Amino acid sequence: MGQKVDPRGFRLAISRGWEAKWFAEKDYGRFLQEDLRLRKVIAQRCRDSGVSSVEVARLGDEIYLTIYAVHPGILIGRGGQNIEILKKELQRISSGEVRLTIREVERPELEASPVAQNIADRIENRIPFRRVMKQAAFRTLEAGAKGIKIKCSGRLGGREIARSETLHQGQMPLHKLSADISYGFVEARTVMGRIGVKTWIYRGDIPEEVMKESVTTETG
Repeated sequence: MGQKVDPRGFRLAISRGWEAKWFAEKDYGRFLQEDLRLRKVIAQRCRDSGVSSVEVARLGDEIYLTIYAVHPGILIGRGGQNIEILKKELQRISSGEVRLTIREVERPELEASPVAQNIADRIENRIPFRRVMKQAAFRTLEAGAKGIKIKCSGRLGGREIARSETLHQGQMPLHKLSADISYGFVEARTVMGRIGVKTWIYRGDIPEEVMKESVTTETG
């Protein structure tokens, strides 16, 4: 089952908290669709910034967005120009006042989304996918990860028939609920079509005391 389920949702409320921190008895569907649109715009506009995750919180008519990025300077821009453009675009598709907070990812090699984005960018630059996967796995394990799994699917190498290639190094306990696993999915847009890049990074086990404390904080 662990190979067919998103490891983030699989561990939700057990060893992982929510990225959408709001509750609504009415208009839940509308708020959910709005969250998806906001996340889509951020993913498109902030691709060069290496966005790792986005947290959404709602308080009254205000929407608080916390963006975790590898390169916050690129996201903010000179004099805050880029962040103001992004905020105006998000404001047009939202129903409330948007508040943005940018935070830097301290160890990007241990975050699956930036690693997958880096692999996709290099594949788009026509670097052989096997070399890219091996180099990404080497850097992640050197940074302290206990295991990594990378899967690329599509017309790899320009072949006529789509296929999948998987690189697995170290440990990857997909069924272990206490395992701290970062998961990311990015699409590389190549001349021959799109190539999907999935990345799993195992960063070790979360102590039981920390799990109980984090879940209590999220639900409290």
